[in-house]
Amino acid sequence: MRKSIKSRLLGEKLPSNQISEEKFNVFWGLPVLSSDAISSVAYAVEEILLVLIPVIGIMSYLLLPKIAGAVIILLIILTISYRQIIDAYPNGGGAYIVAKDNLQTIFGLIVGASLSVDYTLTVAVSISAGTAAITSAIPFLHTHKVAIAIIIILLMTLGNLRGVKESTKLFGIPTYAFVVSIILLIIFGVLKSLKGDVTPLPAPAASSVDLGTQAISLFLILRAFSSGCAALTGVEAICDAVPNFREPSTKNAKTAYVFLALMVLITFVGTSYLAVLFHTVPNEDMTVLAQIATAVFGKGFMFYAIQVATAIILAMAANTAFAGFPTLISVISRDGYAPRQLSARGHRLSYSNGIVLLSLGGALLVIIFKGETHKLIPLYAVGVFTSFTLAQAGMFMRWIRLKPQGWQYKAAINGIGCLVTFVTVIIVSVTKFLSGAWIVFIAIPLLIYFMKRIKRHYNAVAQELDIPKEKLEQIVIRQKPTPHIIIPIDSLNKMVLKAIKYAKSITPNIEVFHIETYEGEADKLRKKWSMLNTDIPLIIKESPFRETVKTLVEYIESEEHASQPGDMITVLLPHFVVKKSWQMSLHNNTSFLIINSLLHERNIVVSIMPFQIEEARAMRQQTTVKQSDQHRE
Repeated sequence: MRKSIKSRLLGEKLPSNQISEEKFNVFWGLPVLSSDAISSVAYAVEEILLVLIPVIGIMSYLLLPKIAGAVIILLIILTISYRQIIDAYPNGGGAYIVAKDNLQTIFGLIVGASLSVDYTLTVAVSISAGTAAITSAIPFLHTHKVAIAIIIILLMTLGNLRGVKESTKLFGIPTYAFVVSIILLIIFGVLKSLKGDVTPLPAPAASSVDLGTQAISLFLILRAFSSGCAALTGVEAICDAVPNFREPSTKNAKTAYVFLALMVLITFVGTSYLAVLFHTVPNEDMTVLAQIATAVFGKGFMFYAIQVATAIILAMAANTAFAGFPTLISVISRDGYAPRQLSARGHRLSYSNGIVLLSLGGALLVIIFKGETHKLIPLYAVGVFTSFTLAQAGMFMRWIRLKPQGWQYKAAINGIGCLVTFVTVIIVSVTKFLSGAWIVFIAIPLLIYFMKRIKRHYNAVAQELDIPKEKLEQIVIRQKPTPHIIIPIDSLNKMVLKAIKYAKSITPNIEVFHIETYEGEADKLRKKWSMLNTDIPLIIKESPFRETVKTLVEYIESEEHASQPGDMITVLLPHFVVKKSWQMSLHNNTSFLIINSLLHERNIVVSIMPFQIEEARAMRQQTTVKQSDQHRE
């Protein structure tokens, strides 16, 4: 039943040789890997106005175009820089590989931890923003926004577990629908402006008494700029997932970056212009984009179409994380800094463990912050701009070291990018620290600590298991050790007899072990054992505190049993298996407790002798026995 449900939800299992088919071209790869950056248009302008309007009121509309322009300049720098990274590192991993390869491993771990935090926040922020768009159109759903967000995360998780090929079709169309709807909004808004048919909303008042130039401080501008930088999150995803593009993957990924920059440029600049034109004011009941749509189209079909497209793209923006994070974490995993399971491909050749891990992290953040986008965004940009900075620094050092043709131009681009993004990191860190960014400054070092602990563990295991070549040639496998088998039992039954027969085929050195938890409890077993034609000893130990596992372990560790020095002790556990998994919960499953305890003991082999229980056959045998008894009577 589990397999049937899995196949229905995720599709049929794909063989490894189909991995080349699970890749996308530029047309489908662009929306999947860029939906985060594209969708940021829906809230980036609002975040800038949330900083400006409470302080300087109507003067915010003079500053908004300048701040939007600064964000676009930074976007262009990052686009050029990441195209250079793709040329240098076409196998994916992006900033993590760049920093680890050209700086030091610790800087690679900082990038890996920063992007892991950022991708998790992308899921939480995008889906929370998408939920906000839904509740703006349907206000009575506002009280259920957390539940709606969790449902969307679940649906996106299932969509991505179905594989890259299917997820591109599922998530690509909404992205293009959003871009088209925003471009139509901009065109009709501009036409309305040219006709003079614009009625700005009432001018917002500032909270500051003095509205002169004193209110427009450098700190205020920097705060607004750092909020607008939310439009740049997700830019790194294409670089992280270059191998997911069809061949030539490098060329396709670089082309995708050009189209990404054009889309963000048009939509972000256009919505900024309309926000100034209509004097939109952020509020809890209706997003800035919804207000612009109302001013341009009214509460008609196009308003709801834009709201639906916005809600879908904001939710789909999380797909950038679902596409980028599993690939990134698989690279980190192969380096030994994350659990190995994260580098394994799943049912549909996607990195399913990474997808599930990301969805759990995003859902947890939604629950903790109650789906409030404004509470999550202050945490958002620190990690991604840290990775931007280290990626640019790594590439700058690479060009300085290798000096390929045209290296001066490339080094200049990455040098400027490093400087600008470093300044942005400082701005974002200072301006957002008290608003919640301090959490990121705790989370990133913690992740780095765990990454290093994981690596240390893998190194220790490898060192313990490794056989040097010089020693390998000297090893001679001589006489095998004599096995001494101990069979723990609860009663004498068919399952135990099967285990004894198997043990007899291996060695004559066998003991059967039973634990008596109440006085006289083992008398029935002693009587039955005496009737059995065998020379195998039955060892019975008392355990008045009912510590069955502890008593067995203590017996094995003691010298009471009949094993000789050099013997390999094997604990053979008879264990019955029922047909339906839920039926196992009706039994003690003591075998698994014993296994967990003995795995930590040296020179002890633990083996399970399965005995399949077929309920129908057992019922037939029981009926036959009853009929036989009745016949004798």
